[in-house]
Amino acid sequence: MSSNNKPETSIVTPTYNRAALLPGLLANVRAQTCQDFELIVVDDGSTDDTERVMAEYTAAEPQRIRYVRQKNRGSGAARNAGIREARGKYVAFLDSDDAWDPR
Repeated sequence: MSSNNKPETSIVTPTYNRAALLPGLLANVRAQTCQDFELIVVDDGSTDDTERVMAEYTAAEPQRIRYVRQKNRGSGAARNAGIREARGKYVAFLDSDDAWDPR
């Protein structure tokens, strides 16, 4: 994270009942060349283990990984919630079932 504690990029990930995919998502984000980021996972009312899985990651990296839970309102509302939470200069979206090429 930059010296002013604001990341260059805020990565917003809307998710719904994809707890099993979250470890891979986080590994993919960590594999990127650019490390000046925050990851905001917006849980759109999941009923699986998403909250428990994210609690482990947010406890390990509270300055870098944040978890936002909302009632189920759809991925658009989840993306907007993530934008409101974002502190970065740039905002990027990464769905919980997608991956970026390492760069």
